[in-house]
Amino acid sequence: MTLHALKYLGVYVTPSIVAFSLLAQGYWTYSAMVLIFGIIPLLELLMRPSTQNLSPEEEEAAKKNPVYDYILYSLLPIQYILLGLFLVRVQQEGLPGYVYGGWITAFGLSCGVLGINAAHELGHRHTRYEQWMSKMLLLSSLYMHFFIEHNRGHHRHVATDEDPASARRGETVYAFYLRSVWGSWLSAWRLEAERLQKAGLSRFSWHNEMLRFQAYQVGLLLGIGLLFGLWPLACFVMAATMGFLLLETVNYIEHYGLRRSRKGARYERPLPVHSWNSNHPVGRLLLLELSRHSDHHYIASRKYQLLRHFDHSPQMPTGYPGMMLLAFVPPLWFWLMHKRIEQIQFKMN
Repeated sequence: MTLHALKYLGVYVTPSIVAFSLLAQGYWTYSAMVLIFGIIPLLELLMRPSTQNLSPEEEEAAKKNPVYDYILYSLLPIQYILLGLFLVRVQQEGLPGYVYGGWITAFGLSCGVLGINAAHELGHRHTRYEQWMSKMLLLSSLYMHFFIEHNRGHHRHVATDEDPASARRGETVYAFYLRSVWGSWLSAWRLEAERLQKAGLSRFSWHNEMLRFQAYQVGLLLGIGLLFGLWPLACFVMAATMGFLLLETVNYIEHYGLRRSRKGARYERPLPVHSWNSNHPVGRLLLLELSRHSDHHYIASRKYQLLRHFDHSPQMPTGYPGMMLLAFVPPLWFWLMHKRIEQIQFKMN
């Protein structure tokens, strides 16, 4: 199982190419974008998806092997090292605008592909130190409310119209951005207010985690502005925005057009058929099995190395990077996905 764990060293491809882009000059600063959204989608079109699952004995061994956790934990210091490198690089003056653009997109990819994705996995863990690491990673993308809304809102309301992060059939990714970003932020405030009310605490106290999250994010912005200047601060905000929009693009493709049926006053429980799944190997390694999303929503507590394929879960025609590119072209996206949704609905009926 150690060899199985070591394959997830592939997650370091992203920080490596981001670091290369940040240290580069000229058009080489776009190396991360070319790899993630150019080369990898082409590779995944050529490589066959793997539906293989671990055996029960292998699952038990994987649960006990700490290498999986060490790989995950290492992404926190790596993300902050990349942040420091990014801020130092964009502090330089007099460079062509496209060079700054390359650096911003490189660190934006780090925020979305590395930071928020690792934060998502850690946010489902139950130890305080793992949850703290999740929040620190989300801080680097100015998206700390995700910790509250995703775990207590999205997983409860997924694949229903009550969930701002579940895309509706016929909704473009651009309209989804507006609804999901704003709706998720408001949902996190409501969820935290409900928690405090049940505990008999004031929503306007420091017990309110949303208030603390806003303070931490403002503190980070002030610190960057004071230490590095206004231009690096603006670059950071642009990169962080790109990071959380990448997250929302992933949200868009993961549940697009899928809905749970209602049984009386309640919805049926989330099942593997309520999330789009991808078994394409490169994306699975780079994203720590995030693309095996059907099992993640079926049993949210399962660690990334244990996530399974289900034959009856809806399958994406290609991996996450390719699907994200398709989502940016709504007519093509609708043409491709609506046929698959109709096939799923026919099978279920």
